[in-house]
Amino acid sequence: MQSLWMLVASFLFSIMGVCVKLAGDHYTTAEIVLCRGIVGVSFIYGLISIKGGTLKTPYPRDHIIRGGVGVISLWLWFYSFSLLPVATATTLNYMSSIWIAAMLFGVAWWQGKKRFEWGLAGTVLLSFIGVALLLRPSINPDELFGGVIALFSGVLSALVYLQVRKLGLLGEPEYRVVFYFSFTGLLAGIAGSIATGRVPFWHAHSLKGVALILTIGLTATIAQIAMTRAYRLGNTLVTANLQYTGIVFASIWGMLIWKDAPGWLGFAGIAIILMSGIVSTFYNQRSQQPSKNLPAIDPIATEV
Repeated sequence: MQSLWMLVASFLFSIMGVCVKLAGDHYTTAEIVLCRGIVGVSFIYGLISIKGGTLKTPYPRDHIIRGGVGVISLWLWFYSFSLLPVATATTLNYMSSIWIAAMLFGVAWWQGKKRFEWGLAGTVLLSFIGVALLLRPSINPDELFGGVIALFSGVLSALVYLQVRKLGLLGEPEYRVVFYFSFTGLLAGIAGSIATGRVPFWHAHSLKGVALILTIGLTATIAQIAMTRAYRLGNTLVTANLQYTGIVFASIWGMLIWKDAPGWLGFAGIAIILMSGIVSTFYNQRSQQPSKNLPAIDPIATEV
């Protein structure tokens, strides 16, 4: 049931998304990424100072891969918003869960393992159908480049989640994984500001803008910790499926703040996503009961 940490992460990420949308009137994307990194690094460092721990890691290469690929995926997703409708960009990026299922199947086939969790993979596909009904994406011929960008960001996101899972299986604590990702984001934000020729935060500020950007950093950091715990302790496919609840939370915020009602197709999509998440959770719980004394088969433990 540790995969349910993904529900916490999805809820916090949805709050972060709302704040990112509202903060766009006050700050550039580079400044938002930079502040997210600063808050994350400061929060984790303060947590270590209070509760103890160390930032020394025996797996620097894995952290570099996780941080570098994660930041590239984030930037590509943000960039796709300027090329595509929000619904289309979000849907293509959220194909990451489908890519995770495909990658796990590929690794299992390569290792010659006959066992693959087709039932859980089916619930991931079902949730994606719900996402498509909720967001109803569309793409025009002149938006194909943006579509490729958003699709590629989803592939990179899948690699990131599997890398997070690998770090967890290697014994890396959540705070260390999140710290190095936040630090990478901090560097990326500085680089982005330099590329645009602007000094970050060197402009007028408002109380609303500061509150929004700090909330982005805080919710993103806590959500990253919850997501890392979910992928470390929970079933990979169940966790990937529960990630879709983030779109449900975002839709609820849209109705409450912007009065953006999704229509009957949208509500049907929400119902499918929620039903799929419940089914995958209970399916995984039941499948684990007969074999709880047997070692779990996890193909990414050594291959990803």
